[in-house]
Amino acid sequence: MVTRERAELAELLGTLTEVQWNTESLCVGWRVRDVAAHLLYEVTPPLTYALETLRAGGSSDRLNARYVERWRDRPIDELLAAFDTTRRGGFPTRFAPRIALADTLIHHQDIRRPLGLHRTVPAPHLLMLLRHPDPFLRPGARMRGLRFAATDVDWGRGSGPTVEGPGEAIVLAVAGRSAALADLGGAGVDILRGRLG
Repeated sequence: MVTRERAELAELLGTLTEVQWNTESLCVGWRVRDVAAHLLYEVTPPLTYALETLRAGGSSDRLNARYVERWRDRPIDELLAAFDTTRRGGFPTRFAPRIALADTLIHHQDIRRPLGLHRTVPAPHLLMLLRHPDPFLRPGARMRGLRFAATDVDWGRGSGPTVEGPGEAIVLAVAGRSAALADLGGAGVDILRGRLG
């Protein structure tokens, strides 16, 4: 699933114009090119990644900022070629595939949504993320006391006021993307909106 997401994203990136590469993504403060640069961690050798994490003081935010800064002014062709090497997956995909899938799929949509480039996310990918949300994104705080129900795949979870809609929108909202709220309905949406700030 991760390699399929990576391959589809690589193919998308290869079609983008310079304006699209520099469009703001759903990740606050990151352009499309910055999201792609962040995802290059996939092919960073484990020892190098560990050393970079130490240099960043264990802060994922500082580590991510280093990846983005490293590629900030590099030619798009170089960034695209580097991203293409992630298609096969690396250390994260082998040892934490669920988290790698979540990160790749969510960032794939972080890029597509602002560009208006809709896609149908494969149902198995959605179900994996709905059943196993990325713990690093702290989904519990957003989901607590609400009933989530996907309308396009067979999945539901929780109890309380309902939040319902496409699985992709639920995945993104639970990951903190307020842009996805417009695709969701139910009595619990306003509660979820408040949690997303």
